[in-house]
Amino acid sequence: MLYRTFAAAVALAYLSAPALAQTTPAAPAPGTAMPASSDMTSSGRGMTMADTATVKLKYVTVKPADVMSSKLIGTTVYNNKNETVGEIEDLAIENGKTLTGVVVSVGGFLGIGESYVVLDPATLAISEKDGTWAVHADTDKDTLKNAPKFTYSKKKS
Repeated sequence: MLYRTFAAAVALAYLSAPALAQTTPAAPAPGTAMPASSDMTSSGRGMTMADTATVKLKYVTVKPADVMSSKLIGTTVYNNKNETVGEIEDLAIENGKTLTGVVVSVGGFLGIGESYVVLDPATLAISEKDGTWAVHADTDKDTLKNAPKFTYSKKKS
């Protein structure tokens, strides 16, 4: 149990760093320029925002300590008193490669009157016990209710 909690916390911490399943190119020797090839985009840069893919497809291996987003979405967020303070709704990923925020629904009842806040992933701890995932934050309901609100922007046609 302790190992899984530690492994899950480490995995969440790594999610806030650039994608680890990809390799980063070696730095050029001092005094030399970076290569001008498009190959640099396939080396640890994350997903690209574009209408077409221009990088050759690669496969990666998921490590046992990796946490899948599907396990986090819908997970209950508890405070240090083990009180429910919210639920994970979404993940914010900057430039297709770095987890920068965890969107949590707070307040309300049965979806009525709830609002969203975005938490720094480094401030959260995750655990798994008997197949049930939980997220823990050092906060309380009032703090989250009064936190800056997040609203989803509507995609323009």
